[in-house]
Amino acid sequence: MTGVSDRAGSGGASRADLVVPGYGHGLRDVVRSRYLLKLLVQKELRVRYRGSVLGLLWSYVKPGVQFVVFYVALGVFLGLEQSERNPAGLPNYAIYLFSGIVLINYFNEALGNASRAIVSNGGLIKKIYLPRELFPIASTWVSAVHFVPQIIILVVACLFSGWSPTILQLAAACAGFLIVTMFAIGLGLLFGAVNVYFRDAENLVDMLLMVATWASPVLYPWLLVRDKLGETFFLIYQLNPITVAVETFHFAFWLPTTERAEAIPPNLLSLWIPVALVTSGLMLIIGQLVFRRLEGRFAQEL
Repeated sequence: MTGVSDRAGSGGASRADLVVPGYGHGLRDVVRSRYLLKLLVQKELRVRYRGSVLGLLWSYVKPGVQFVVFYVALGVFLGLEQSERNPAGLPNYAIYLFSGIVLINYFNEALGNASRAIVSNGGLIKKIYLPRELFPIASTWVSAVHFVPQIIILVVACLFSGWSPTILQLAAACAGFLIVTMFAIGLGLLFGAVNVYFRDAENLVDMLLMVATWASPVLYPWLLVRDKLGETFFLIYQLNPITVAVETFHFAFWLPTTERAEAIPPNLLSLWIPVALVTSGLMLIIGQLVFRRLEGRFAQEL
């Protein structure tokens, strides 16, 4: 035998058709495998609520309890809620708080689940080959399913507060959701791949999620950051895509119920939303590159 032919017979595949086993086409394979993605999402939901009495109602209970705790501690005890005794506080602080909580909860759940998705599905990955990106994406999709009931509650609460948003404000909220989704998927792909080789990645993600709620203006107005730490630090603070995303939700849901336009960062629409979209997009690309670099040995490492 003198060599390998470019085609193995008249019905064979060319060298260009062959691929290294264990490698796919990245996120493009997720689009092509939409049916598999749907099955994985359904499986995740069934497994998560197996044996649960409340089931999907936990999507209402958990953020509700979280909201009450933060509202009493910060709005009442620390005086962030505007009142007759505290006119300097934020009006409709309950709307301000909950609009940030629903978005940061979505990010925390999406990133936490995506970073563990590969290890959690190790048994399936070792048995058959399918696009491995499906697992972090499915986990993010499940988080989006849990996000829907929370956003419905937020909209209803806003309507009772006289909510009358503009098209621009609603578009900003959609941009905020897109920013968080891309950022969570990018980080999820990155940490999900690293976690296969170094399980310390899970602990690092837990630390990041613990900090995330306080590193963005979910519980407090951005004015406190500027007043306490100055304009220079505030510029750095705004480079965090989650900060910008949370402010887009305040702009869309809280601002139409108040007259406190100064509580929204300047240049949010013209500068910071485009910057956050680019930053999240770059994070998505980096996460995908690292994931594809490491996925070849997932089955062996698991």
